[in-house]
Amino acid sequence: MQRLYDLAAAVEPTEPSAADRARAHHLTLTKPPGSLGRLEALGVQLSAISGSVPPPAPRPGVVAVFAADHGVHAEGVTPWPQEVTAQMVANFCGGGAAINAIASTNGLQLAVVNAGVSVPVDNHPLLTNTPIRPGTANLAQGPAMSHDEAVAAVALGAEIAERHLNAGAACLITGDMGIANTTASAAIIAAVTGRSAPAMTGRGTGIDDAMLAHKTAVIAGALARASTRLGELGVGPDATAPATAEAAVEAGVGLQAEIGGLEIAALAGFCLGGARGRVPVIVDGVIALAGAVTASVIQPAVGDYLVAGHLSVEPAAAAAVEHLGLDPLLDLGCRLGEGSGAALAYPLVRAAAQIMTSMATFDAAAIDGPSD
Repeated sequence: MQRLYDLAAAVEPTEPSAADRARAHHLTLTKPPGSLGRLEALGVQLSAISGSVPPPAPRPGVVAVFAADHGVHAEGVTPWPQEVTAQMVANFCGGGAAINAIASTNGLQLAVVNAGVSVPVDNHPLLTNTPIRPGTANLAQGPAMSHDEAVAAVALGAEIAERHLNAGAACLITGDMGIANTTASAAIIAAVTGRSAPAMTGRGTGIDDAMLAHKTAVIAGALARASTRLGELGVGPDATAPATAEAAVEAGVGLQAEIGGLEIAALAGFCLGGARGRVPVIVDGVIALAGAVTASVIQPAVGDYLVAGHLSVEPAAAAAVEHLGLDPLLDLGCRLGEGSGAALAYPLVRAAAQIMTSMATFDAAAIDGPSD
């Protein structure tokens, strides 16, 4: 656990003074104040993250797709066979998935991580092939994983972030793959936000009404099973908050151990690692948001480093972005995962930084600004 305590302690708040300077800088640029809307707010956030005005260009960017399987698949919460997880890992490595096309279009590096696929997968240059265990246990029947496995999964995500930051990455993008992972994600977000299972459960890969009702019942049952333990940990809006920084780390780890996923826990570590490295982390849909919510339980300051790439149509996604205080950049009706929505938003993040770097000021361009 010490490595996670150290990780959480190394995440520092962003710099309010840099944000103030960035707002003032925007007022000097050749445009009406506020006319670039949320791009201006994003530029301010990038300055606060980096501590510099203008902020550095958020490139190169890396999309890390964390893959794992889920024991709750046995409950019949999806019509897709579990074998698809491993097959999609091969597809990512072979260049045939949506995220490959989007990453290539936007100049992003792709990394694939086997955090816990249920069957062995072939090695590949793009793949970090270090599964914690072959899929989680069935969260409907008991804890999804052990405490030590949850620790290892969070640490894996942080190590992937550190590896890419050391190689020069200036922006991290979260991706996922795991059949049945919307079940675990909805349960996590429901537990932290206090929302009900019916309000948080979505159709995932496109399930029908009968399976949706069953999936909702499975999530409700898992939350009821885990409620005592989660309350002890201080998880949830009605629970007594963790009293120490170490207890907050234990709360996030315990949340993942009870109702989480190996790739979701790794995504939490990836978010924490990006925040420790003071770079923006663009968060994808509901699975990535479940990881981000877990990271915010471990270290609340991580939220200031997060950028919501898009709003997934999964209902738990809206609850998660509200809880994290994020404003999604895109709303395209997507629910694919893989990091696809976050990668689509990457050019907007780059543009927000470039606007602050390249736009002329009123004085430099000899243009009259607004009168006082």
